[in-house]
Amino acid sequence: MRTHRILLALVTVVSTATLARAGVAQSTGAQPPAAGFARDAVMPASARKAVEDEIVRIVKAQWAAEMQHDAAAAVKNVAPEYTEFNGDFATRLEGRDLTARLSAADFKNSGKLLAAEMINPKVQLYGNVAILSYNYVGVTQDKDGKNEPTRAKSTRVYVKQGNDWMLVHGNFAADPQPK
Repeated sequence: MRTHRILLALVTVVSTATLARAGVAQSTGAQPPAAGFARDAVMPASARKAVEDEIVRIVKAQWAAEMQHDAAAAVKNVAPEYTEFNGDFATRLEGRDLTARLSAADFKNSGKLLAAEMINPKVQLYGNVAILSYNYVGVTQDKDGKNEPTRAKSTRVYVKQGNDWMLVHGNFAADPQPK
């Protein structure tokens, strides 16, 4: 439960900061974190399912764009202030532009991504914030034509900005084969 409260506080801070940067007016009355739960609990199941499906669709569209080496389409739903943790770099990556440049450089790699699948997706909604966690499984092919499975544990945080869900943070970790 303590972890849940910390996560909710983080979501509240990210949501508030993102709205402030976007110039969206905030209510002057502070709302306790639990108020978001009550509001979301009354969201009709069909509306909640539609948002969950949209978040998953956004990720799969990004993967399809990456497989086609279409950098512009790959970052369509990535916020300019995007941050990321991943196993390839020892520090947090800051900004959509940096991650786009790294992705473009990776597109020049002689290998390619053949398949990408999302296993066990879970979308948690808190007002205008959606947290997607899932297991990633895929297949890459190296320059010699050898295929290799890829596994990862992933979390993505999206914030609704205007009419679009924008990715503001990602955390991607290797998921090694059990021994």
